[in-house]
Amino acid sequence: MKAIVFDNGLKLDENYPKPVPQKGEALIRVTLAGICNTDYEITKGYMGYKGVLGHEFVGIVEEVNSDDKSLIGKRVVAEISYGCNNPDCEWCAVKNYRHCPDRHTLGIWRKDGCFAEYMTMPVNVLFEVPENVTDEQAVFVEPLAAACEISEQLHIEPMKKVLVLGDGKLGLTTALTLNALNLDVILVGKHQNKLDIAKTQGVKTCLLSEFKPEKIYDVVVEATGTASGFETSMSLTKPRGVLVLKSTVASGKELNLAPIVIDEITVLGSRCGQFPPALRLLKNHRIDFTPFITKTYSIDDAIEAFEANKSKESLKILIKI
Repeated sequence: MKAIVFDNGLKLDENYPKPVPQKGEALIRVTLAGICNTDYEITKGYMGYKGVLGHEFVGIVEEVNSDDKSLIGKRVVAEISYGCNNPDCEWCAVKNYRHCPDRHTLGIWRKDGCFAEYMTMPVNVLFEVPENVTDEQAVFVEPLAAACEISEQLHIEPMKKVLVLGDGKLGLTTALTLNALNLDVILVGKHQNKLDIAKTQGVKTCLLSEFKPEKIYDVVVEATGTASGFETSMSLTKPRGVLVLKSTVASGKELNLAPIVIDEITVLGSRCGQFPPALRLLKNHRIDFTPFITKTYSIDDAIEAFEANKSKESLKILIKI
């Protein structure tokens, strides 16, 4: 089968072995997949991963290696991590597989990803896509679930002021999600064309160059991926407010963390999320990801697709399998 493989270099392998579903797994024919910035970071050495890339996808179940065959023929998406399912594992017991010490993570850690004609995943992390949700919307479930994770971790009262800093894919998705949950949200970023995507769907927006910085926000979501963004977020979080870190900041820059202590700010790390809430938002048409899609490439043009993903003008590059 065809697969996009990283092994000290990125290549399209046209003869990659087709996976065989193990006990409890399903064989999925991938139809559409999305390139994430994490995929790009892996090509630079992140996680030391080698294998098939990709973790954002939608596909059709063709085979199931278990007694329950109900998913065969169904369109599905998959949470990207699965755990050991050991009865003694506190994380697997609550289906929070992303924190299982013995987890596998699709296309990132110990598990071949979805940039291939076929892939396998355990049935217990598969979710059927509602009939009224297109592939082009369903492929965004994973990042949407990550945005929904904030509401799972933190109860935000309706009257609280929320600010999302950063207008990349992560910031846009987070702002749209919190807005869909009827919260008072403003998105601040540097690019008017990106802010307009959120504005069109009812989100309040403001260019950073025109934004009046005030320490008045109950919840600030940092989604810039920069050390300076972290510092700016601290300066906007009111005393006893919550600063949510949605992006990973890998920086050697010294940070002045005194404001966290002085203002008694709670810092909340937030990563992946569960899929059912995200699928409900899509089913009810609360968010439209169509404006995110910059271009769709064939798997035969996958290397070109990865190059296009590097452009700052690109929001989301999809790969048709």
